[in-house]
Amino acid sequence: MNRYETVRRVESNARTYASSFAAVFESGRGVMIRDQAGRDIIDCLSCAGALPLGHHHPEITEVLVRFIQSGQLHQALDLTTPAKFEFVQKLFGLLPAEFASRARIQFCSPSGSDGIEAALKLVRFATRRHPVIAFHGAYHGMTAGALAAMGNLGPKSAPMRFDGVHFAPYPYRYRCPFGTDGSATDRLSIDYLRNLLSDPESGVPQPAAVVVEVVQGEGGCIPASDDWLRELRTLTRQHDIPLVLDEVQTGLGRTGSMFAFERAGIVPDVLVLSKALGGGFPLAAVVYDESLDVWPRGMHAGTFRGNQIAMVAGKATMDIVQRDRLDAQAEEIGGLLAQDLRQLASRHPEFGDIRGRGLMLGVEIVRPGDHPDAGAQDGGLAKAIKQAAFENGLLIETGGRHGAVLRFLPPLILTRRDVGAIVDRLDAAVMQAKQQHRAADARHAQ
Repeated sequence: MNRYETVRRVESNARTYASSFAAVFESGRGVMIRDQAGRDIIDCLSCAGALPLGHHHPEITEVLVRFIQSGQLHQALDLTTPAKFEFVQKLFGLLPAEFASRARIQFCSPSGSDGIEAALKLVRFATRRHPVIAFHGAYHGMTAGALAAMGNLGPKSAPMRFDGVHFAPYPYRYRCPFGTDGSATDRLSIDYLRNLLSDPESGVPQPAAVVVEVVQGEGGCIPASDDWLRELRTLTRQHDIPLVLDEVQTGLGRTGSMFAFERAGIVPDVLVLSKALGGGFPLAAVVYDESLDVWPRGMHAGTFRGNQIAMVAGKATMDIVQRDRLDAQAEEIGGLLAQDLRQLASRHPEFGDIRGRGLMLGVEIVRPGDHPDAGAQDGGLAKAIKQAAFENGLLIETGGRHGAVLRFLPPLILTRRDVGAIVDRLDAAVMQAKQQHRAADARHAQ
């Protein structure tokens, strides 16, 4: 029995990526990883966005080796250390000045879910209100409070209570929740919220917060427009509701700006960060307006919030992203990848929509025009494409409704040459998957 099968036999049924990719991954460098069979694979997952510089970036390795050999603390609860000081200084220097000038930071246990939990606790304590408004398609984590704000019903099938969260339509233009062609989706979404918050018989008490992703990741790489975000910010201010932005996956250059909300020119009340923040090591933080800083000592804690290794790697990662303008590179290279994907769509009508921002892109797979269910999401074909892509040396993941969206989340160091290789391997994978589907349909027809 090989290593993969040995682990699979004892690992939980809840495993995710390991269920899709039956291989043992032994090494990685840059945008490439290598499995036990010696296959070189382009990594367009990058640990769900936690590796903005790819695998084994030499400068990060050098910084970490130097730190580990220095004798400094590796874990420090919330004690002040040189690593913590430098990390905080760097992060606040990258944040928009208007936000940073009034900001406070709370380090959390080291995951995005923990950051969301801390943010929800913060706003509920500060406002003395309990309800929260989240959005259809949202993904905020797997702990109880974060899961309550999730749109995907699959992980919520356990017999648990998920009360206190009210859901509103996200501006998903390609499949407008209001049944329009998408041209009015933004306005209808804001009007819905405006009515919800102002109607004395809406059934929804004044919320403690509105929590939203600037670009929905697991929900299918759906970006909110700048205008929609500005309208949302105006609306929440009018009703004295804190706006919580979940940038766990979008923060630190991913979408073409250092933080995704910057493009809209808004200032949130709360910003949740993780993944890339620790430079590939576990770290989460909540950055919020000083007016909310009313919770007492010890109100939120966590043993590993003082992960010094992550702070060192995170600070070095922020240095490199800023120095090398990897946010701008994500915008440029992401634009090239999106352009090439649209060219593929001319040959593959199953590519229903190509969307996203920077190097956070999604391709929604649909049934083609000659199918009785033309335009419907085709999660089965998307899964087949994902598997065929892996066989062709390309690691991508699926998400969105019915798992019908191919998601591209590569390291920010991606180059033009890498884009060409990605598109070539994807093209071959789509052809292979379609042939397999046609063969399966023919067998069923017999």
